Amino acid sequence: MLESLERMLAKGVDNALLRFGLGKAYLDLGEPAKAAEHLQQCLAFDPNYSAAWKLLGKACHAQGLLEETRQAWHNGLEVARKRGDKQTEKEMSVFLRKLDKQG
Repeated sequence: MLESLERMLAKGVDNALLRFGLGKAYLDLGEPAKAAEHLQQCLAFDPNYSAAWKLLGKACHAQGLLEETRQAWHNGLEVARKRGDKQTEKEMSVFLRKLDKQG
């Protein structure tokens, strides 16, 4: 899957969905820095992509970037609320509460 997504990008295809797919694939492979790069590009295409904010927060958290994590999830929460994306809103609310408990 990752290889086919990378080939599409290399051929000049570049959009929010492709970048989201790449970000998720790299996150699943345990490469949060690469994941964050693609998720940031995804959000440059579509800042209202609440699932991308959620995964960006996870990628930042995996790197120990707590302020960036908090900011991503906060931004995602706002987007999810505006769009009525209840499931993503609920997930990011839980993530933020856990993050606040960590300090």
